[in-house]
Amino acid sequence: MKDSSPPHSSAVTSAKAPADPHASVLYDPSKLLLIAGPCSLECSEVAFPVAEVLANLQASHSSRLQVIFKASYDKANRTSLGSPRGPGMEAGLTLLQKIGEATGLPLLTDIHTAPQAAEAAGVCQVLQIPAFLCRQTDLLATAAQTGRVVNVKKGQFLSPAEMSFVVDKLKQCEAKEIWQTERGTTFGYQNLVVDMRSFSIMKRNGQPVIFDATHSVQLPGADGGKTGGQREFVLPLAKAALAAGADGLFMETHPDPDNAISDGPNQIPLSELSTHVEKYLQIWESARD
Repeated sequence: MKDSSPPHSSAVTSAKAPADPHASVLYDPSKLLLIAGPCSLECSEVAFPVAEVLANLQASHSSRLQVIFKASYDKANRTSLGSPRGPGMEAGLTLLQKIGEATGLPLLTDIHTAPQAAEAAGVCQVLQIPAFLCRQTDLLATAAQTGRVVNVKKGQFLSPAEMSFVVDKLKQCEAKEIWQTERGTTFGYQNLVVDMRSFSIMKRNGQPVIFDATHSVQLPGADGGKTGGQREFVLPLAKAALAAGADGLFMETHPDPDNAISDGPNQIPLSELSTHVEKYLQIWESARD
């Protein structure tokens, strides 16, 4: 899809309601947590079909599944300077707000700098800290102070045990709810590997642990100046992670992954998502017996 994104804005100009610090805890241990959506928010023609499928999944499995719609308004860590980054903060948050109002689904998006936290928190129930930024103290502290859920991607350069320091920072900053996400560890050049021990180790921190099934099959920088991927391994790795004790899954899905503006090779085709979810629910429920 041709990128027609507006110039990026460092802040949303329209006023947004502040996050409610007294909002109830979002994670429910009796349900599989599913964070899903396109990698980049791109445009309404991409985002709304995905949101509709996710809303239907939530309605069909309300007693077993907690769905969060995710999308990034800005892919700020692209391999190449010329790679499209998405709609930008102002347009992106406006679109996310419309999706939330239309579907009733909680929303998640990434933030990259501390000033973005309050603006994103005015729209989204979950603020995500990208893996490369997971040790940025000011970013963690500001996200925690919004009162929203903070989901931290474990850096590709961190051991699972080191996530305890990230969680401690968020606790000291009085984060209301903390999620930890495993997304693979750098293994040589342009490859990632998932250590299934990570879920047990990170659970020692007393916070839910999520498996990022699509970013874990990335081949960073391996596709001629952009990230490649092996989506055929998403299903087996997600099954293994749930069997190993993961509390939830993060996965990116797109109506036409081969034409997505980012991470197309590792996104799940939207037409296959429901089948994936049925299989994941079976594994998750078996692992809890």
